[in-house]
Amino acid sequence: MTPVYIGYFFKVEPLQPASDILIAELGEIGFDSFLETEEGFEAYIIKDKHQEALVKEIDFLKNENFKISYTIKEFDQVNWNEEWEKNFSPIIVDDICQVRAPFHPKKETEYDIVIEPKMSFGTGHHATTHMMIQHILKDDMRQKSVLDMGCGTGVLAILAAMKGAKPVEAIDIDNWCYLNTLENIERNNCADIKVEEGDAALLAGRSYDIIIANINRNILLNDLPIYADCLTENGEIYLSGFYEEDLEIITKKCKNLGLNFDNHFVRDNWTAAKFVK
Repeated sequence: MTPVYIGYFFKVEPLQPASDILIAELGEIGFDSFLETEEGFEAYIIKDKHQEALVKEIDFLKNENFKISYTIKEFDQVNWNEEWEKNFSPIIVDDICQVRAPFHPKKETEYDIVIEPKMSFGTGHHATTHMMIQHILKDDMRQKSVLDMGCGTGVLAILAAMKGAKPVEAIDIDNWCYLNTLENIERNNCADIKVEEGDAALLAGRSYDIIIANINRNILLNDLPIYADCLTENGEIYLSGFYEEDLEIITKKCKNLGLNFDNHFVRDNWTAAKFVK
């Protein structure tokens, strides 16, 4: 049975960083698809998960520095491929890696990743995904075991595999993301990537040379001890999903776990940082 969706149509002025902040907040309460528009963005949630009261409790909606309004509409079904085709443009990171949908023409770059994001987060358009791609492009992945935690579309796991990482695992707690990652690794001929549905509880007893975790601040702070235990000596961990002002608390937590700050990127006030064990 096709699920019924509730769509929120936001007008935001100025667009940034308000749109990114709201998308992150809405993701925390069950919204699972976001489409950027010229005036703001659209946000979708399955009707059974929708609680309008939780939306109204988002403090940022009352931020006097931004003009934010929205309308709500119910949909019997949504043609996600059509919506993404209207709103999803290809991106190129550092002239090396392109992330595109199947309907986009291929350009000559070293890495070409084809995804259909559907309901999942991680098209490369969001600042955090873009910066995580930059980290992966910058560092050597050859023959290293990699975990993409909170994999979304699987784009980061796919890029790591393309750069020679082996074995590669991808985990997401969301069923849509799990299924979408399976589709995308097949589409990119990366069938060796192991995909699982779940959270950090799956990691007991495992070991990785590199962990990629693009989630959010609170989950990172909660799960960092588990990640640290899973890292090999001199292992590397890339963290994103938090703002520049949160880097201090993330760095302090990492230091207490024996993870030393190496470098970071900042984009639209979002941060992606690398730490080494």
